[in-house]
Amino acid sequence: MCGRFVSSSSPEEIARYFDAEPPAAEAALEPSWNVAPTNDVYVVSEDGGVRRLVPHHWGLVPIWAKTPAIGSRMINARAETLADKNAFRHAFRRRRCIVPVDGFYEWKVVPGQKTKQPYFIHRSDGEPLAFAGLWEEWRGPDRGGNQQLRSTTIITTTANETMAPVHDRMPVLLAPSTWDTWLAPDNTDTEALGRLLVPAPPGILVMHPVGTAVGNVRNKGPELIDPAAQEGSPVEAPQLDSTQPPLTGLDGTT
Repeated sequence: MCGRFVSSSSPEEIARYFDAEPPAAEAALEPSWNVAPTNDVYVVSEDGGVRRLVPHHWGLVPIWAKTPAIGSRMINARAETLADKNAFRHAFRRRRCIVPVDGFYEWKVVPGQKTKQPYFIHRSDGEPLAFAGLWEEWRGPDRGGNQQLRSTTIITTTANETMAPVHDRMPVLLAPSTWDTWLAPDNTDTEALGRLLVPAPPGILVMHPVGTAVGNVRNKGPELIDPAAQEGSPVEAPQLDSTQPPLTGLDGTT
C-alpha cells in the first residue's frame, strides 16, 4: 500500500517537471514530509488538452457515495481489480491522474519485535515519483452542486525486488513516456492501460530506515527523512489521531 508520503517540492517545481499549469496561489499547499490520508495532495490531470496541477482530497469519494466519509477507506486501489470494482472502474476509464511525490514511507515487520521499522523510499536520482492515480468529483446526494469535492486514490501493484523485503505491495510508478497515454481522458482502452500498471524496474528506488517521529501525523518536518541510527532500533508503527482514518483500502490493501 501507500499510506504516507513526502510532498516537499514547490508547486512551481512540480508543474515544470510535469509540464503542467501550476495551481492558483491561493490553492497552493504547504510542503509536508508526512502527508497522510484525508490530507489535500497535488494531482496532475488533463483537461481540454492541458495538464493542470491541482489539489485533491486524498481518499477517493465515488460519485454514488452518500457522504465523503467513504473516502477514508479508498486511499489505495489495487491495479489487478480496477476494471471490476464499482468504486474505481468508472474513474479508470475516464478520470486518471498522476500523484507527484518526493518519496514515500513503508513499515517493515522486524522479527522478534512488536513494532515495525519505517523506511523512507525515493528515486535513486532524486527526481520526483509519478504515482498512477484516479480521481473523482463528488457533488453530494442531491447532485445540486452545493457540496463538491475532488478526490484521488493511489494505485498499487505487487512489489518489485527492491520493495519486496519491506512490503508485498508498492505504488505504480509511471515513466514519462507513458504520461500522455495515462492522462488522456478520451483513452478508454482499459486493457492497454492496465498493462502500464506493473512493478517498477529494479534500480529506480532506494531506501533507508528512519526514526519514530514519522509515526505521528502531526510531525511534518524535513527531519523525518533523516536516516535512523540503525535498522531494527525500536520505532513506532504509524499512529493516527482521532481525526485520521485507518490506513486501509476498500479492497483490503494493507
